[in-house]
Parts: sequence; C-alpha cells; structure tokens
Amino acid sequence: VDGPPRAGFVVGRRVGNAVVRNRVRRRLREQTRSRLSSLPPGTAVLVRALPDAATATSDELGRSLDSAFRTVRSARPQRSARSG
Repeated sequence: VDGPPRAGFVVGRRVGNAVVRNRVRRRLREQTRSRLSSLPPGTAVLVRALPDAATATSDELGRSLDSAFRTVRSARPQRSARSG
C-alpha cells in the first residue's frame, strides 16, 4: 500500500484528564508532523502515550519519537509465510 506515511495516536486515561490527554495529543501530533517525511511511503505508525508524557517537555517527546522512528526505518519488512 503506497501513499504518504501516516500516524495515529492513543492517549489513554492513565495519562490524565481530558484536558491533559488532548494537550499531549496535540504536542505529539506537532512533533510527529515534521518527522513523518523521514519514514518510507505507505508506513503507518501508532504512537501510544504513556503516563510520563503528561509531564514531558516537547523536546523529550521529540527525542522519543526520533528514537522510535529510527527503529521503524531500520526494521526489515516482514515477509509473508505464504508465497504466491
């Protein structure tokens, strides 16, 4: 499946109340926007915020995303067990 890389976000109740969760989601979305172009076309990532994200700085969130995206870029594609 080709197309631009996409990202989805999961920010559970353990992160905080609705105001905190929405703030974390907005900050993650902003940090992700500039980094998505570094991923291969057709990549879909799901970013799950842990409770510590509520008190993390934007720089800390960005560094965590950089680390995760490095892992995504270096991962080898899974080959299907069935061929043909």
